Amino acid sequence: MKMRDAKFAIGDVVRHKVFPFRGVIFDVDPEFSNTEEWWNAIPAEIRPSKDQPFYHLFAENDDSEYVAYVSEQNLVADDSDKPIRHPQVRALMDGEEGHYRWKEQSGIFH
Repeated sequence: MKMRDAKFAIGDVVRHKVFPFRGVIFDVDPEFSNTEEWWNAIPAEIRPSKDQPFYHLFAENDDSEYVAYVSEQNLVADDSDKPIRHPQVRALMDGEEGHYRWKEQSGIFH
């Protein structure tokens, strides 16, 4: 199986194509790397294939902030330029113009 290049990078602001949430990517798996239970909990008619990049997001919707795990096929770039309010983004990242980067911590860059 050929590995696909990730379309998005750490620090990119993205939104879900179907569900009303957006977030900042903080990690990327080259292919599905979660539990079978998690994958099987997705309704079969919308279940993504496993052979694509999956992204870990500091996510938010109108009501809350959380961590999400989302397939590449379900993400698009968020061009709203609205800041992300997720507390982990504020604590761990700096941002400008819709992109974030890890803050320098104890002399180590992430």
